Amino acid sequence: MNDQRKNEPTAHDLMAFHAEALFTHDENMRLVAVNEPWPGEAPAPRFFLGRTVAGTTLCRFRHDVPEELIAQLAELCADEPSVEIFRTKPKHFTAYMDLLQGERFTMGPCFLVPDEAAPTMQVVGITRDNMAEFLQGDFEWLRSEIDYAQPCIALVQDNRAVSICRSVRITSAAHEAGLETLDAFRGRGYAAAVVAGWAKAVRKAGALPLYSTAWENLASQRVARKSGLFFYGANFTIT
Repeated sequence: MNDQRKNEPTAHDLMAFHAEALFTHDENMRLVAVNEPWPGEAPAPRFFLGRTVAGTTLCRFRHDVPEELIAQLAELCADEPSVEIFRTKPKHFTAYMDLLQGERFTMGPCFLVPDEAAPTMQVVGITRDNMAEFLQGDFEWLRSEIDYAQPCIALVQDNRAVSICRSVRITSAAHEAGLETLDAFRGRGYAAAVVAGWAKAVRKAGALPLYSTAWENLASQRVARKSGLFFYGANFTIT
């Protein structure tokens, strides 16, 4: 991945922006809900850990986790090493799962789309004004969310969107990307083009474009690699 640019935030700053984009917080910075831009909300995970390439960690806890347990978890978080290979589980993985009696965890790499990213193919912004023209067939479901998931950038073939990148977690500081490419159109570079176009629109709006995915999502990781995204850390949650 590209070297971090001097004018960009640190890896730890980016991890904080990532956590705050993913989840809503109360006045004590405790997690409340998943920060979806459209109506309705799901509960946040009980535990979030962000490990960075700089060797720092950021941990957040849901509002209903007991303070005594938070103290134990926070002490373990402070002992986590820097993350170099995102597929490596946290050092204290077993302890986290045991303390929280966790049954399900998620984990994955976190990236920043660099400032110089630019689409290599023609892309178009999708809004309510033009969605009827481009959101046909497999992307018709997006019409109900179009006002919330902005910016929304698409690559169009035969007058219909075949690859889309849109904002699915939004704060004033950062947006998280949501990427969808129809199966028949994968492997053509379309995903990288819409990610770059989306990132350009997000930066124009004054926010940072962040891209994260699950450790098992190899296709999404290939997009990040081909796009030269900056890897700043890995997230880990227990629900």
